[in-house]
Amino acid sequence: MKKILSTITIVSCAMMVQAQSLPMDEFVTQLMGKMTLEEKLGQLNLLPGGDITTGAAMQTEVGTLTQKGMLGGIFNIKGVDKIRELQEVAVKKSRLGIPLIVGMDVVHGYETIFPIPLALSCSWDMNAIEESARIAAKEASADGINWTYSPMVDIARDARWGRIAEGSGEDPFLGSECAKAMVRGYQGKSDGRDMYGDKERIMACVKHFALYGASEAGRDYNTVDMSRQTMYNYYLPPYKAAVEAGVGSVMSSFNIIDYVPATANKWLLTDVLRDEWKFDGFVVTDYNSIGEIGIWGAGNLAKGSARALMAGTDMDMCSYGFLRTLAQSLKEGKVTEAQINLACRRVLEAKYKLGLFKDPYKYCDSKRAKKDIFTPEHRQIARRIAAETFVLLKNEGDVLPLKKKGTIALIGPLAHNRANMEGTWCVAAVHDKYPTLLEAMKEAVGKDATVLYAQGSNICRDASLQEAGAFGKQTPRGDDDALREEALRIARQSDVIVCAMGESAEMSGESSSRANLELFDVQRELLAALAQIGKPIVLLNFAGRPTVLAWERQNLPAIMNVWFGGSETGPAICDVLFGDKVPSGKLSVSMPQATGQEPLYYNHMNTGRPVKTGADRYYKYQSNYLEVRNDPLYPFGYGLSYTRFEYSDVRLSSSTLSEGGKITASVVVRYTGNYDADEVVQLYIRDIESECVRPVKELKGFRRIHLAKGESKEVTFDLTADLLKYYDYDCRLVLESGKFEIMIGTSSEAVKKAGLVVM
Repeated sequence: MKKILSTITIVSCAMMVQAQSLPMDEFVTQLMGKMTLEEKLGQLNLLPGGDITTGAAMQTEVGTLTQKGMLGGIFNIKGVDKIRELQEVAVKKSRLGIPLIVGMDVVHGYETIFPIPLALSCSWDMNAIEESARIAAKEASADGINWTYSPMVDIARDARWGRIAEGSGEDPFLGSECAKAMVRGYQGKSDGRDMYGDKERIMACVKHFALYGASEAGRDYNTVDMSRQTMYNYYLPPYKAAVEAGVGSVMSSFNIIDYVPATANKWLLTDVLRDEWKFDGFVVTDYNSIGEIGIWGAGNLAKGSARALMAGTDMDMCSYGFLRTLAQSLKEGKVTEAQINLACRRVLEAKYKLGLFKDPYKYCDSKRAKKDIFTPEHRQIARRIAAETFVLLKNEGDVLPLKKKGTIALIGPLAHNRANMEGTWCVAAVHDKYPTLLEAMKEAVGKDATVLYAQGSNICRDASLQEAGAFGKQTPRGDDDALREEALRIARQSDVIVCAMGESAEMSGESSSRANLELFDVQRELLAALAQIGKPIVLLNFAGRPTVLAWERQNLPAIMNVWFGGSETGPAICDVLFGDKVPSGKLSVSMPQATGQEPLYYNHMNTGRPVKTGADRYYKYQSNYLEVRNDPLYPFGYGLSYTRFEYSDVRLSSSTLSEGGKITASVVVRYTGNYDADEVVQLYIRDIESECVRPVKELKGFRRIHLAKGESKEVTFDLTADLLKYYDYDCRLVLESGKFEIMIGTSSEAVKKAGLVVM
């Protein structure tokens, strides 16, 4: 036995020497020449790490499979010592010593948790988004992780879909910019080939390819059906942007596309992703999606596995389909050896790019784990970024910012709720380290003010519903009448009431679809009772999606969407609440007046019978509802500040544009308030004359600027033919001559306009 282990060690050492000297293609070719079919299929097998205790890796299934060369990677195991132990099994005890790739859902931070991605997109700050991904990569890599299943770039137009929390909203232009920023943050340079030289970079995995955000009725895992034009113009651009940024891997989605499961869709994974976009990384399935092909009714595990491989899938997450069925499918001629070899090569190339063949323990430095995770510096950055994501929706009578004086009543089930601050998909979070809003507020006001606290209500009256939406992040339940009476008592003693209400963290995210987007019953009842007291009320709306705040808008003076701001949510809220920071977030989603408006999005078509925007009554034989106006309660791009900004008219350097030409569009933004503040200036276009019907407006640029008191700035955008192109009926990218409208403003609705003719 010792002789065998010694031989394996010599082999792995020789491999490391070769990796130092040979180019990737030559190295992988030589390695594959030594591999058996079983070992090649093993590289395509990805499993969760499970509950591994130090010193017991070989007693687990993943340890046994790793030793046999039948496992290519593991995911969602935390702890550098555990990961190193499994890596040692791969390197020292398997025949060829091929290291494992180690993944995790590091979606918006590792232990330093940043705002949920939907909230990050509301900052419209690409530098901040990239920085959040860079820090997430630094912390994850310090704890043994070298691959993250992020960014999620699914465009989502239906707020009922819980996973809207994980993406960047409803717009393809903003979503594409966010996708590129996240990939840069995780991986570094655009081609991904420098990753092996940087221990603080990890491989990104763009997901879910494709169209997952368009699940019918907003119900997770549901059917998706749309035209190719809609795909190319609205849903595919963020994935393409991530590929162009050099993303190392792509995860296929659960849904069907053209009635074929995405994981087995050759048009999607080969024709578009590889042939059209020139993606050269590897494709991994989502959790057991090959196994679910049969549930869709598209074949058993063997058939589904063969279809997935032939379509362009390289790595199978959890179904064991590739490992257990492809050898037989090869014998039967249903797949080819070349297809298996190509998938194996792509996985091995990813490991080469990560530098794992040069140093299998590159990400297993326990010293880094002790000094690079949840540092004071990272926490300060997370706090700063979180403050940029909050969206001030209403501030009647300038209730905000609050003064640090008198008595403040802090009320609500999310006011002192440690586990529900950071939001969904925080696999590596350590809740005990994160301050609550109550703790942060007491620290913020010190001795200058008194803070009284009451939970006020449960999340909702239905205990089973609250339990279903908890997913391990429980909110203490009490008697609603008693909780309300306590809240009313402290409210009467206070000068101002701050309500921390909304969803719990896991009521949005995967498998958290909602049919009703209004504030839950007992919270609304409590708000109504508090409003009767007559004190100023500030609603802090915690949510992982756009929610319905129609009653709140009508009855409360101040509302701020704080989403789920990460591990520093409490301090960041206080920074904005008390005026140390000025709110600057802008909605990346449209917020509805009623759930029945969903799906709701700003870049819609006009229809042949449109109702004028803002029409306040029902019009027969026109496209509208009986009970509610068409427009959103709060539109895409909307967000108030503690100050005011004035926009000049739009000026174009020319009123015409030709193919290959460029003009500039500009406005002067003037500051009229009392605080230094940031503003997000937004550029929209409308194609008025086109062969195919085009949206009423489309975002094509934005600038986040800082203005000091009394300052004015000219903001300029370059307009090129490429910005005005779209995919036509035949999915050709075209520029058509005719009239365009150029719009610049503070939101998708508050814009100044100018006319342009494309020659």
